[in-house]
Amino acid sequence: MHLPYAVSTASAPEVGLDALRTSWSAWTASLDWTDVSAFWAEVSPYFPVAVAGAIVWGLWLYRFILSHRAKPIVTDHRATTSVVVPSFHEDPDILMSALESWRAQHPDEIIIVLDVEDLDAYARIEALQDPTITPILFHHVGKRSALGAGIRLAKHDILVLTDSDTWWQPDLLRNVQMPFIDPLVGAVGTHQTVYMRETSVWRRIADWLVNLRYLDYVPAMGAAGAVPCISGRTAVYRRSAVLPVLEHLENEYFLGKRCISGDDGRLTWLVLASGYKTVHQSTARALSMFPASFRAFVKQRVRWSRNSYRCYLTAIGTGWLWRVPFITKVTVLQILLTPVTMGLTMFYLIFNRLDFTVLGVSAAVCWLLLGRGIRGISHLRRHPRDILILPVLAFAVILVALPIKLYAFATMNKQGWLTRHANQIGGDGQDAVSLETGTAAKSGQEIVA
Repeated sequence: MHLPYAVSTASAPEVGLDALRTSWSAWTASLDWTDVSAFWAEVSPYFPVAVAGAIVWGLWLYRFILSHRAKPIVTDHRATTSVVVPSFHEDPDILMSALESWRAQHPDEIIIVLDVEDLDAYARIEALQDPTITPILFHHVGKRSALGAGIRLAKHDILVLTDSDTWWQPDLLRNVQMPFIDPLVGAVGTHQTVYMRETSVWRRIADWLVNLRYLDYVPAMGAAGAVPCISGRTAVYRRSAVLPVLEHLENEYFLGKRCISGDDGRLTWLVLASGYKTVHQSTARALSMFPASFRAFVKQRVRWSRNSYRCYLTAIGTGWLWRVPFITKVTVLQILLTPVTMGLTMFYLIFNRLDFTVLGVSAAVCWLLLGRGIRGISHLRRHPRDILILPVLAFAVILVALPIKLYAFATMNKQGWLTRHANQIGGDGQDAVSLETGTAAKSGQEIVA
């Protein structure tokens, strides 16, 4: 008589789990727990930095991917346009050159609000005898007052607020009108780059930083409909969205002091708080003057940092920040907290973990440059030679994030422009002479063409 074969009642997954448990038990039994404890003691001091780094890099990658997936808005929408240009003691050569780039795109009107002492520029504009251009002499009490004067004179649906030292690239005016097909769009930002970047290392550094903003940061927030600051160098608004809040732009007070600079961030948040979207149009390109000297570069960054603190702390205090999409919330909070997070990380690494030997310091510097190079990949793809100034860029980022931002926070309610003065033509390091290198300076029209 044949006995039947025994049939296992265990399922295949159970057999697999039993084998896995057996292997795990064998592996753990073979471990030398003294070595494991020693390894953990070695790496555990770095754990807080590793967690913080993972969060920071994760947020950067999230924003980077969203930005590079964002597409420009393309429609057939057209509207009437008023260009408003506040101009305080601008170098007349710079102003007239920029004016030609605006005229070439045929806006319905251009209103240039000059200071009462800018008689040379006024005469040169009048000599053009162009009926679409209206120069006015106005006693400037900060840029906001000049913007208010120009906006109240504007007659058309779309306001294009442009700095007096900014040149438009071809088709900017056509491209900025396209997003306004959506009635909820209240403001459109443009892609800014630095005019004649090769004339100064600090212009190249500024161009690098500006490129990262407009390639890796702003498009993600624009796609969500909440860019937190539409740059005032060329900012485009729906006139009907601006007029109801114009009084709040002109008469902003922070801790009892009237605000002078920071008009672009203030107007952006007023429009956002009114329920409109603020978007980015990557195909609308403009070139702007930036400081040629280190001193002027630092002054500009101090002013911008003060403006950011006042603007974003106001947005938090009024509750505006909590009503915008996550990507904008986290970006604003990162901007505010950068001195704290970077400062604590650097303090911890330098005073607790850094090996002060040639090898240790060299490794730390290489790691710093590698990280900054990875974050700068979007810019380096366009300007690969700038890899040579990567150490200068890393220095500038640390300078801005720590001493400049800390000083700006401590003095955030100190009002002033810093780079423009009543007794000086042109901004610090931003006049026509500053554009001259070893050869004759190119004209703005040549660059735009």
